[in-house]
Amino acid sequence: MIATDKLNRNKLKSHFKNKSVFETKDIIAFYEQIDGNIKPTTINWRIYDLVQNGILQRIGRGKFTIGEEKKYTPEISSTIKTVFKKLKIEFPYSNICVWNTSVLNEFMQHQPNHFFILVETDKETTNSVFYFLREIKKSVFIEPTNDILEKYNLNERETFIIKPIISEAPTQNINGIETVTIEKMLVDIFCDDVIFSAQQGGEMRTIFKNAFEKYTIKQSKMLRYADRRRKKEELNQFIKTISNFWQ
Repeated sequence: MIATDKLNRNKLKSHFKNKSVFETKDIIAFYEQIDGNIKPTTINWRIYDLVQNGILQRIGRGKFTIGEEKKYTPEISSTIKTVFKKLKIEFPYSNICVWNTSVLNEFMQHQPNHFFILVETDKETTNSVFYFLREIKKSVFIEPTNDILEKYNLNERETFIIKPIISEAPTQNINGIETVTIEKMLVDIFCDDVIFSAQQGGEMRTIFKNAFEKYTIKQSKMLRYADRRRKKEELNQFIKTISNFWQ
């Protein structure tokens, strides 16, 4: 995180307030007026920080506008609403987060036609949730391996997967439904190549790139969660390659 005084946020807002669109070169010129010895890499990281904090909006490659935070709100389907409410009635004291991998299509180049409804809950509750959902849903797995998914999952458009929720996972409540944040979503994709096998490789770079362009992503929140999943340094290095690619 860069100190606010070094970012000159208020000066930057005032400088660009009458320009609907400006480019990376304009931001470079702004900072060079303040400090003629500033390094290009320093300016790149200032731009990155400004975007993450909602001061700048990235509206295209190398194109920006002054903007506020753009919060990500995933779609909450009727299935997710129904399942979440039934689970909270049955397990009122459990932490439960429900989301559908179909929300990833917004960020992907190649659109899969099979999705997972992820039900994350406390580790001690996962078996109980699994058996409860098996009574009302046919295709339900608990922490499946890649072989299991390939063998038993071919004919179902939506499959339920039960998994333990990581402590302090960043979730959000939308109209009473606890679901995923964009920070959690990106970390989960990065850490799990079984459930998110369709989102690996070049597709993952596309997802991250599009997510960072469209929404405000709180890096500190994302890295805290990645640290809980023991992937903080790897994710941090990956983000650096993405941010350098954008410039």
